[in-house]
This record gives sequence, C-alpha cells and structure tokens, in this order.
Amino acid sequence: MRKKKILIVDDEKLIRWTLSQKLNKWNLEASTAENGAQGLRLAEEETPDLVMLDVKLPDKKGTDLLMELKKAQPELPVIMMTGFGVIEDAVTAMRRGAYDFITKPIDYTKLQNTVKNALEAASLKQEIAYYKEKEQNRFDADQIITNSKAMKQILEMVKKIAESEASIILLQGESGTGKDLLAQAIHHLSRRRNASYLAINCSAIPDNLLESELFGYEKGAFTDAKAQKKGLVELADGGTLFLDEISTLNLHLQAKLLRFLEIHSFKRVGGLKDIEVDIRVIAATNQDIELASREEKFRRDLFYRLNVCPVYIPPLRERREDILPLANHFIFHYDKKFRKSIKGLDKQTEKLFLEYDWPGNVRELKNAVERAMIFEENSSITAKYLPIHLNGDSFSSPEGSLDETSDQNLSLYDMEQKLMIQALKKTNGNKTKAARLLNITRDVLRYKIKKFNITPERFHFSE
Repeated sequence: MRKKKILIVDDEKLIRWTLSQKLNKWNLEASTAENGAQGLRLAEEETPDLVMLDVKLPDKKGTDLLMELKKAQPELPVIMMTGFGVIEDAVTAMRRGAYDFITKPIDYTKLQNTVKNALEAASLKQEIAYYKEKEQNRFDADQIITNSKAMKQILEMVKKIAESEASIILLQGESGTGKDLLAQAIHHLSRRRNASYLAINCSAIPDNLLESELFGYEKGAFTDAKAQKKGLVELADGGTLFLDEISTLNLHLQAKLLRFLEIHSFKRVGGLKDIEVDIRVIAATNQDIELASREEKFRRDLFYRLNVCPVYIPPLRERREDILPLANHFIFHYDKKFRKSIKGLDKQTEKLFLEYDWPGNVRELKNAVERAMIFEENSSITAKYLPIHLNGDSFSSPEGSLDETSDQNLSLYDMEQKLMIQALKKTNGNKTKAARLLNITRDVLRYKIKKFNITPERFHFSE
C-alpha cells in the first residue's frame, strides 16, 4: 500500500524540515515548497493527499493559495498553519474550505491526530463518491435490458421525469415487472442522486407500525417510545422515498400521506411541530388503484394526487422480444457468480421461454434462470432443471407427486391447466400449499387460476 503524500508549504526552512521528519516517522511521504508559486506547481504535479499550508507566504497570502488549491482539487484537505494565531485568518481559512487550523509552535501530538483524521475523511469521501458513481452507473436507464419498443418509450419518459422537478411519480404494473429498479433509476438520474434513496414495502409492515416507520415519533408517544425517532420521510430529506405497494395503505395513513404530499410537511406521531422536508415520492402498485378509488377502497383525492406522472410498465408477456435478452443477461450474471461455463439457452428451452406467459414477469424469469444455473451440467440451459410450470414434466415433492401429466398429446396450455387443477385438488384448495407443490409463488398461482378460469364450484375446493 502506497504512503500518503503530504505537501508542506512554508517559508521557514526549519519548519519544513521538522515537519518532514515527523511525517516520515508517521509513515507518510513529505514534499516541501517555500512559497505559494512553488506550492501550487507541486500540488499540480504530485497530486498530494493533504496540504499543510502557512498563512503568511513571501509571494501571496496562504488563504488566497487555499482558494486556488480548492478550485483545482475541491476534495483536497488543507490544514492551515500560523505563528500568530489571528482569529480573522482562521475564520477566513475555514470559510474557504480548510479542513483545520493549527498554531505555531506546533503541538505534534495534536497535529498527528489532525492529519490522521483529515486523511481518513478524504479517503471516506473518495470511497463514497466511488460507490455513488457505481450506483448511478448501475441504475442508468440505458443499461436496463430491453429490445421492446414499449419499454424503450418508457425509459425515455423515465429520463425526462427524473430530470424534472416532479415531486410525485406513480409506477404501475404487475408484480415482478421491475418497478423498484425503475424507481432507483429515476433517483440516480435526478439532481437528488447524491442524497438518500429509501424504500419501504407498505404491505410488509403492520398498520399500527407503518405510520411511525414513515413519519417517526416523539418520546412518550406510546408505551415503547423510549426516545424520539425520525421516520423515513424525514430521513429521505433532499432525496427520494419509494413507497411500494401503496394500495395496501389503510385510509388513515392515506389521509396523512395526502396531507404531506399537499403541504410538504408532517408531524411525528405524538408531535405538535410541523416538519418541512424536500423529497421526491415514488409510489408503486400492482393494483388498479383508479378502480379501487371508484369502489371507495382507495381515496380518490390521493389517487389524483399520485397520478400526476403515471408510468405503466407492461408485463413480460406483452413484450416477448425482451424475454431472451433478459434470460441471457441473467445467465451471464449467474455464470460469473456460480463460476460455471454456461453460454445460453438451448433451442428447445428458448422455445419454452418464448411460449410461456411469465405471470411472475422478470422476477420469475430471473428465478427460473438462477434455479437452472445451479443444477445445469451442460454448456447451455436445458429444460431438465426448469421449474415444473415451464417444462411440463412430472415431479415429486415432500407433499406428494403430480403424476397425471403423462398424456403426450396435451398442449403446453392444457398441461399447465391440468397441473394447476391437480395441485389444488391434492391440497384441498389451499393455495399456499398448492403453490409450494408447484414450486411457484402464490401470486403466480392466483394468476393461473384466473387465466384458466379454475373456479371453486367447478373443481370442488374452497377459497
């Protein structure tokens, strides 16, 4: 690991020599300059990690050189030094971006701590900047995998929305279409990219806890409120708050959210003071909340407030040209992760992927690829290790087997329908158990029941 470089700019030779000796002893590399011009040149040539700068130099003021250094390298930490201890110089230096200010004669114990802290702070800033840039690149809308015209139009819309000052965005689409990914892309393409991005699934937290999770609470607001807590709305100030599954909010929270969206301020639970914040709210739902508002299951005024910038993400079955590019993308990802040598799908599997409806959308596709990548021994993915609802083969599970699918003349559609019915009969209509038996999610099972019009009356199981 390389030594950190420290540039000392001071007109006193003894000070330069003494500081150099100390820095070398602390395992740091020192270079020196006796005036401002030389210091500026060395700063450009050597790109030091920190500068120690005297306030009074023979050719210019140290505070003026500080401005020049910070203009060229804004993140460069500079420690100012003076033998006079003038308050005005210290104030000026700190206003112009100095990290700290020390007086001569120098307390070297204090100086060592100051140098250590300045280097650590600068290193942390660089690391944060690196990861922020990495995250921004990760969520660049241009990198979202798509070949479909519809999705390309949506991405163009998302870029415009992200760059705008729109404070409320509504993402609509079925589960697994990538609403969370688009929300993150919007944040990282916006002016808010350097502030917080916080997300919460509104259906994952009980109603009695969700309000305090969103808006925080004051000490003593309820039995377990031992201390004040800031909520996500407050913590996201300056950034973005993503509210997933917004349709599950109860009417009380809908009213409180509406008030916040209207006036951009809120009260913590148990609080009396209004707190103003500047955040962008991205709400997402897989439900038709316009219909829900007409049926009075969702506040109509909240729907209108959320529906300022609506973005509808079509399901994967409506953009089949994205299926194979997405599958290959996930294969490439898991090929590196699992250290395999799998290059793609074989022809039969490609056909299965293109014919399948993907009710779980991109999430289901990703999970299917991951499962196959774990078990596949060949250089391309075959149908052997695909989930049952994709390959149509019989299978066994801890709860029993479905072995009535041997009719080779059945179409893929009929095969799927037959498997759904078998699983529901075998579990006496228990959707959770049937989904587990079929190795699919409950949402996918519900979609299949609707798709195949499998009614309780017809097949003798209860809801």
